[in-house]
Amino acid sequence: MVAELPPYYFRVRDNGAFVFRVDTENRQRRIEMDQIAVVNIRNGEIKPHGGRELTPEDLAAIKQWMEERNRLLAYRDIDDIHRAVDYLNTTTQWAQSKATDEQLEAVTDALLLAMHDLRTTLVRKKSERLLQD
Repeated sequence: MVAELPPYYFRVRDNGAFVFRVDTENRQRRIEMDQIAVVNIRNGEIKPHGGRELTPEDLAAIKQWMEERNRLLAYRDIDDIHRAVDYLNTTTQWAQSKATDEQLEAVTDALLLAMHDLRTTLVRKKSERLLQD
């Protein structure tokens, strides 16, 4: 186990996290986690838990975590899109070289509709960007 634990623990949830203050400075040297806040990443809200007042250190640590979390989520979003491009290429190769007629019949309509929807959206968004310039 790590010799020195961080002062805060963030239990990630869909829209943010529960924030705990980590304490090992007790007689039994047990790890105690005291919930101090709930964070909402989408709207930037920080709610103290249980009538607590957050210290400036608490707020600074929470805000730093929120910034890092937002950067990580943004990175994951674009990484997922790059992976989608790879999957499309892999799917094309599969359809051309390995897929049976039955397999193609099972997925062709769904793929064509999804690709049409994606293409329509991408063309519209590109047009909007060009008109803005």
